[in-house]
Amino acid sequence: MDANDLKEALIRIFNTRNSGPFLFIGSGFSRRYLGIKDWKGLLDSYCISGKPFEYYLAAGDSTYPTAARLIAEDFNTTWWSDAKYAGSRDKYSKKVTDNTSALRFEICDYLATSLDVPIKDSEHQDEIEILSRLNVDGIITTNWDCFLEQLFPDYKIYTGQNELLFSNPQSIAEIYKIHGSAHKPKSLILTDHDYNEFNNKNPYLAAKLITIFVEHPVVFIGYSLSDKNITDLLGAISICIGKDNISQLRNNLIFIDREEGLTDYSISETFTTIERTQIPITLVRTDDLIPIYEAIEMNKRKIPARILRYCKEQLYEVVKSNSTESKIYVVDIDEVEKHDDVEFVVGVGVAEARKKEEEIGKLGYTQINNINLFHDLLHEDCSYDANSILRNVISNAGRFSPNITVFKYLKEIGIVDEAQYRVSGYNLDKWVLRDDTSYQCKGYFRTFVKKFKDKDTKYIIEHTTPEAAAIHLPFLMNKLDLVLVKEFLIKNEEKLNPDKSTYASYFKKLACLYDKLLHGW
Repeated sequence: MDANDLKEALIRIFNTRNSGPFLFIGSGFSRRYLGIKDWKGLLDSYCISGKPFEYYLAAGDSTYPTAARLIAEDFNTTWWSDAKYAGSRDKYSKKVTDNTSALRFEICDYLATSLDVPIKDSEHQDEIEILSRLNVDGIITTNWDCFLEQLFPDYKIYTGQNELLFSNPQSIAEIYKIHGSAHKPKSLILTDHDYNEFNNKNPYLAAKLITIFVEHPVVFIGYSLSDKNITDLLGAISICIGKDNISQLRNNLIFIDREEGLTDYSISETFTTIERTQIPITLVRTDDLIPIYEAIEMNKRKIPARILRYCKEQLYEVVKSNSTESKIYVVDIDEVEKHDDVEFVVGVGVAEARKKEEEIGKLGYTQINNINLFHDLLHEDCSYDANSILRNVISNAGRFSPNITVFKYLKEIGIVDEAQYRVSGYNLDKWVLRDDTSYQCKGYFRTFVKKFKDKDTKYIIEHTTPEAAAIHLPFLMNKLDLVLVKEFLIKNEEKLNPDKSTYASYFKKLACLYDKLLHGW
């Protein structure tokens, strides 16, 4: 079986399911894309008291979690006294809660630096680019690093078991970091004590996740079939659904077994035995992950996952509430998340109306759409008549959204400030008199401050995915390097089209800000 055959076989599996895929991401994923050390290598780097890792492993009955606790206890003493960690002590000393805190802080700082390498320098850049385009229903991971947040910047994050157990997840556009996150050092499942507490709650976690495993294809990447994290969770799930119903998992559990140098790929149905229960799985053996990602990418939604999650979450709140005072608001899908006062939004497409428009539309300016205008903004090769664009195109092409090119054409007819616009007679306030914050996605301001507050345009573009860059660049506002923004938008021009990218609204906001800063006032 070659790469294309493998891709088509997976597409057929995904097409048999009513729900979209979930990813279950393990440590092999982070080692591949970030070069992060494996668990042994990570712990070994903190054995600084003169005792080798093997000593701690032996003292911990050959279990890594126990060895981690013993290493943490010895490391704690060094951390408080060694001048090498003076900066860390200044940063974290007030946050220490026990003798494992110091090790947690240092691990989290190490994981944070793993994201500093520009994506363009990665030997797996082609895979990362496909990953960033995936519109999967959700992700479960035991990884601590924040690479997934970078790949899927508009997914909601649940950190640790407790956040997941005591919240109302919607199983759409969400990331479940069940072993904690580098953003929250205390949340890391690191020591044997952490694992004991985690395992005690595992049946409750399994019950929370069971719907996902029954209704969605779950693709396991970066794990081995013998990984204890996986076998424990699948064992708990099999107990929840019972041996008689275990067949419901058939075709839903897809394990990717990547074998370096493998040339004959295969996909087969088999079983894995966990606690004397045979669980059906689909085993994929390959050396190339691109056909896996391309098959997942083919499973596209008409509506971005983040919008579905927002609507599902609001519907839950409306149904749960006894209040009948919910507000109704008509709003474009690009703007749905801006209105905090809207309690529930349902959009129904106007495909028939658009079809009719296309049938009766006349050749000429009536057929110019916002994608054509963005192309003209970036390439300046369309020779449109600015007056015709302003009179006949903007109000029609932009009727559902404020995100459309307008300042370029105002400038071409000599309107270069607000006073001139107000006496011009044009009724384009929706697209012209916009607040600067309307070009930004306010839900990501905290992320911008945390990651990019002191960074420039070049850094953001090079150190994150195009999707994440489009989200965060508008926060730079007047500090944007417009030459680099233009190059970035041209390189990602197809992502301005909602038929090509579920992140189109972010790219359009950035393009409109570019238009305003270059041609407007």
